[in-house]
Amino acid sequence: MNLVKRNSVITYTVNKSEASNCYISVNNGEVVVSAPWYLTTAQIQSAVEEKKQWIVTKLSEYKNSSKTNKSISQESIKVLGNNYGFKIFYKNVKTPSIGLEDNRIKIILPNKYKKADINSVLKVLTKKMYMSLAEKEVEMAMEKARLTLEIAPEDYEICEMGNILGRCTSNKKIYINPDIVMFDRKVIEYVIFHEFCHLKYKNHTKSFYDLLESNMPDYFKYTSVLNGYQY
Repeated sequence: MNLVKRNSVITYTVNKSEASNCYISVNNGEVVVSAPWYLTTAQIQSAVEEKKQWIVTKLSEYKNSSKTNKSISQESIKVLGNNYGFKIFYKNVKTPSIGLEDNRIKIILPNKYKKADINSVLKVLTKKMYMSLAEKEVEMAMEKARLTLEIAPEDYEICEMGNILGRCTSNKKIYINPDIVMFDRKVIEYVIFHEFCHLKYKNHTKSFYDLLESNMPDYFKYTSVLNGYQY
């Protein structure tokens, strides 16, 4: 339904309910009218007309806040080898959230974040998403490595390590960087297998690579993908 005014059109959605009062809200650039089931279209139109100036002000505020997104320094977020575009929604929530939905990353931020440094917020939320994904992806790759190589670390931990994706210590504990989920699952498996081989061979000796190649013959395909990272 549309309310036509002098130089523009206000588009709004009507949700009929059992409520006894009519409410108008403007969230994330969308106008929603929650109206009692018995109100006619004309009555709803009249209610919107009465709140016209308030609606225009709220829409203008949203438009101005959205301009901040134009300064975002990145256009996509890499997850499991794919680059996903993202969309930011400002809502009346207490905490921010991020998740992959319909081949796009959906980010919901509290309204109070409108004036925040959006790039810093994106960085924090992306790290949070990577950690959540890594807990699942790394465990799957670890289990495959255990069954294939028939060896296992004393323990493993997922933690931030800069440009180091994987590390095996002398006490046979493996550390994995959550950023590893930027790469596809075969690359993740390669890094995990690589660290598992270090459980048996500390250095990159011929025996190390023989063990790696015997269990992952095409491992060399992933080394160029990981150029710039240590493991």
